[in-house]
Amino acid sequence: MRPATGPLRLSPVLVQALALSLGAAVSLGLARFSYALLLGPMRADLGWSYLGAGLMNTANAAGYLLGALLMPRLLARFGPRAALVGGGLATAVLLCLHGLVRADPLLMGLRLASGAASAATFVAGGLLAARLGSRAIAHTVAHTVAHTVAHTPGSSRRMPSAGLVLGLYYGGTGLGIIASACLVPALTEAGLTGVWATGWQTGWQTAWQALGALALAMTGLMAWGTPVDGPVGSAVAGASAGLPWRRLAAGLVAYGLFGLGYIGYMTFIVSLLQEQHLGSGLIVAFYVTLGGGVLVSGGLWAGVLQRWRGGQAMALLNGLLALATVLPVLSQHPVAVFGSGALFGAVFLSVVASTTALVRHNLPPAAWPRGISAFTIVFALGQIAGPSLVGLIADGPGGLARGLLVSAAMLALAALLALGQRPLQDAARPPGS
Repeated sequence: MRPATGPLRLSPVLVQALALSLGAAVSLGLARFSYALLLGPMRADLGWSYLGAGLMNTANAAGYLLGALLMPRLLARFGPRAALVGGGLATAVLLCLHGLVRADPLLMGLRLASGAASAATFVAGGLLAARLGSRAIAHTVAHTVAHTVAHTPGSSRRMPSAGLVLGLYYGGTGLGIIASACLVPALTEAGLTGVWATGWQTGWQTAWQALGALALAMTGLMAWGTPVDGPVGSAVAGASAGLPWRRLAAGLVAYGLFGLGYIGYMTFIVSLLQEQHLGSGLIVAFYVTLGGGVLVSGGLWAGVLQRWRGGQAMALLNGLLALATVLPVLSQHPVAVFGSGALFGAVFLSVVASTTALVRHNLPPAAWPRGISAFTIVFALGQIAGPSLVGLIADGPGGLARGLLVSAAMLALAALLALGQRPLQDAARPPGS
């Protein structure tokens, strides 16, 4: 007699993927993308130009590059889980400290340090997600064989695919974006009218502290749900000779241009909407829409990431991002604005996931840490230039609209270059990947 069906249970792989996704929520959603909502209040209070505002995110990207460069050594010594959790804790503390200072040099130093800490969490989380996806493949194959031999079809629980695991991880950024949209405008507006401000403290400072507290809570949940993992071998983590740099050149350059193009949108889109006199409630709804797009992006593109082994996915996604970036520049109609947010959110983190998938498809597992770090470094280089470039353009004729058109052009060029990234046919890939 068949036992009664119990309550729906998530597979262990899915639980771990959801826990890992909180790392992306902290490192990107809270530590980086909340800044678009804080830029306006901070610029008004501190008297920044758009270039000055962009330099703050340039500092954050420079810190991210520094963290990415240190990751092979950290992975070799401490392992990915320690880097994941330690980076999350450091990010939470640094976000709180943002709310305790007002001087530009101190704020820039904190943006730099939080970028380095978030890189540790993001790179380590991507590596753990790639490993988790491969274990999901092996588990599915083993159970399929076992239940076929036992003549019990359908009794095994369906495991998430490797592409879905990666999509869930990177899609976790959407949770951080939505949380930022719910927290930051309410606290900045309340603080500036004296509800939360206490003497010297303004609303944007209170918002940074709230983001830090939320990052701490998310890091605790992430640590609880993430399995213990050993260090990466130093020879593997530190070696660069094993990577086919020339054959990955098209993907690496395209990814650098993506970093340059997308960060302009994510830094200044809220400021553009404010210049277009979109109401604060609609701006919050826009950012929630963008975050919601990120949340569902893993399911939308999982099949594409699993099937295409070259740069096709990166090309398609960058092309869609270029379209999303020009929409609010060409039209202020709510349909164009919200369509831009939904499309951009549903696509941009999947470009990041596409590079992890590219590494997993085309390199042996021993080379994954170095491969992921290499793509992270070129990504960070693009992000360093992007905010300052768009800010500099925005301070001149044409304003933010012209700056975002430059971002769109960079994304379109990235799409064209990514088409030249071919699969590495001789790569040693696990069966079924």
